[in-house]
Amino acid sequence: MTAASTPKGERRRQALVEAAATLLVEGGFEAVRHRAVAERADLPLASTTYYFDSLDELVTAAVEHHSRAELVRGHALLEELPAEKRDLDSVIELVLDQLLGPRAGERDAELVLLRYERLVATFRRPYLRPLMRTLGTELRSLLHEVFTRSGTPVDALRLEQLIALVDGAVVNALIEVNPDPRAVAHRMLRDSLQP
Repeated sequence: MTAASTPKGERRRQALVEAAATLLVEGGFEAVRHRAVAERADLPLASTTYYFDSLDELVTAAVEHHSRAELVRGHALLEELPAEKRDLDSVIELVLDQLLGPRAGERDAELVLLRYERLVATFRRPYLRPLMRTLGTELRSLLHEVFTRSGTPVDALRLEQLIALVDGAVVNALIEVNPDPRAVAHRMLRDSLQP
């Protein structure tokens, strides 16, 4: 039995993953360093290399942890939508929550920017590509379900177009230093989805 498979080892490993995921969201890939993760988890520095063979492995675990938590949250929010009379704005907000992350008040634009920086930076981290493909498939499945249950079913091509519309709206809003890229994306999606 390895130390990581004991209850204490599992708790420590999980604490490191959660700390790394938090750092990733707050500061991007550059924020996830052995020392920063250990400090955030309140564990000895050596624990990061004890429970993970490399920083890449820790980053991968952090990305998966954060992304799966978002998917679980997305499914829960989908279940909370009323069975009937789902208004378009509620559906759009659920879609944006999945694509941009939950609203974060004054830090919303900053966290959206960090999210997009992480997505772009994934290209430079080939070890993340298989995980990102898997997570992308799961995200698209959730979004497909959102649209289907809302009475606005979309095929795979239309879904890709809507995701690209959001991505383009957000990137343009960030370039123009718009303090609310989510509102820009909301308007664009609304215009595209209205009958």
